[in-house]
Amino acid sequence: MLLAVDVGNTNVVFALFEGLEIRSRWRVATDPRRTADQYAVWLLQLMQLQGFDPKSVEQIIIATVVPRALHNLEVLAQKYFGRDPLIAGKPPVEWGFEAHIDEPRSLGADRAVNVIAAHAKYPGDLIVVDFGTATTFDVIDAAGAYKGGIIAPGINLSLEALVNAAAKLPRIAIEAPAADKGVIGRNTEDQMHIGVFWGYVALMEGLIARMRAEIGRPAQVIATGGLAVLFGEHTSIFDTVDTDLTLDGLALLAGRVAVAA
Repeated sequence: MLLAVDVGNTNVVFALFEGLEIRSRWRVATDPRRTADQYAVWLLQLMQLQGFDPKSVEQIIIATVVPRALHNLEVLAQKYFGRDPLIAGKPPVEWGFEAHIDEPRSLGADRAVNVIAAHAKYPGDLIVVDFGTATTFDVIDAAGAYKGGIIAPGINLSLEALVNAAAKLPRIAIEAPAADKGVIGRNTEDQMHIGVFWGYVALMEGLIARMRAEIGRPAQVIATGGLAVLFGEHTSIFDTVDTDLTLDGLALLAGRVAVAA
């Protein structure tokens, strides 16, 4: 079995694959100070509770946008699974696609993995929207080349900045405003829900419309990340919501290495 580890700025996701099928997944808050032993106490118990033997893990792959978190995860793999992990983007795990941008090395591992998975799973030109700490919009052409994209503040980050900067504004949950209330709020919380939620929908729809116009050809829009399902229920701009896109990309990368070996 394969253990895929996706390290984002907010969460670390561990997913156990059998072939290209996810058998289970576990999520923990990202903390670069968390030691290999701390990861092991948490992860090994969860695996065993669900009936998975850690000895069945034959391969481990890690993608991270938090460099400080990598060392402890490498120690976890070596000490508790007896495996040297593959690190996405480092030999022998090359990306394998062209990046038509000014600084290809600056492309984050999560976005690169999304490029690989999206091109493998969906035909034609693509726009991938990934909801994380930041919301990223990435363009992939029909040949699988990365053409560039957009980085926007994530909705949670935007809300946090708003609440921290305005002393009298309350903290609110990220959720769709009630459909019967329209977009003219009658109290502070309703006005915040409308501004944050529908404002973010307008941001996405506007940016995607501009990207499609610049591409000049039909392009499917694939949404992934934690809030993809929520927004997918309130806009028609997405053709597909694929919450496992990043993890699937890691499994595809690991599979390439296994075949080459």
